[in-house]
Amino acid sequence: MWVSLAFLSALMLGLYDVAKKRSLKDNAVLPVLWLNTLFSSIIFLPALLDSAFGGGWLDGSLLETTSGTLHDHARVFLKAVMVLSSWIFGYFGIKHLPLTIVGPINATRPVLTLCGAMLIFGERLNGYQWVGVILAIVSLYLLSRSSKNEGVDFAHNRWILCVAAAAIIGVGCGLYDRHIMFSMNAVFVQSWYTLYQFLLMSIIVAALWLPKRHEQKFHWSWAIPMISILLTAGDMAYLHALRDGAAMIAVVAMIRRSSVVVSFACGAVLFGERNLKAKALDLVLILIGMIFLYIGSK
Repeated sequence: MWVSLAFLSALMLGLYDVAKKRSLKDNAVLPVLWLNTLFSSIIFLPALLDSAFGGGWLDGSLLETTSGTLHDHARVFLKAVMVLSSWIFGYFGIKHLPLTIVGPINATRPVLTLCGAMLIFGERLNGYQWVGVILAIVSLYLLSRSSKNEGVDFAHNRWILCVAAAAIIGVGCGLYDRHIMFSMNAVFVQSWYTLYQFLLMSIIVAALWLPKRHEQKFHWSWAIPMISILLTAGDMAYLHALRDGAAMIAVVAMIRRSSVVVSFACGAVLFGERNLKAKALDLVLILIGMIFLYIGSK
């Protein structure tokens, strides 16, 4: 069952990228992201109320949560700042770049996480993991070369830098998650950080977008609420998979990263993106690298 849930999570995350791309077409980035945080907060409103008032109404359910201390809320607020920073960079990047470029770059995050764990936590890579890292580096190099045919220069394109920044901050957040999740309830973290993100984005939108709303046009798209729904569904399937005593975190993580296949296919079919043969080779190399990372993590 946990394997099926992991694949469901991967499907949801792949469609989540597609919904982001669709909602940002000819649209201002900041209000789209603000609405995403608003809808996510609404989805987790029952858990937020249960946590805030200590009712225990959701005990035994998928949204079972706890009441946190001030220190717990401070740690979740820091996570919200990190995730929101990653999202802002990522949204600007995905708005201006093909999904068939963004997806493979994001697929290398496990490699960056592994390198971060090596530097921060003193972990050491084995032979299989080094093969995975090298394949990921080679695939990124090949992707940078093939992307030049579309006028995307990795070294000088600011949207590539945005995607890279989003990935690096996201990896930092993943390492931070590893630190805090040993002692915190997952739903408590997920529900409160969505609320803190909404509050932060409200300030950002009021300060940066509202004064320029006539220049940076916003229009409604039904893809916007789908961003929140798909992300929440993907995360909930992921958390439910991990609740299974037989689940293997290394397998679940690798399956989730296969979401790139979904976003890549949709980028080709729905958005008519080009240069697919060369990008497909890069994607295959990344996926093979993920397999080596999994074998080395067993």
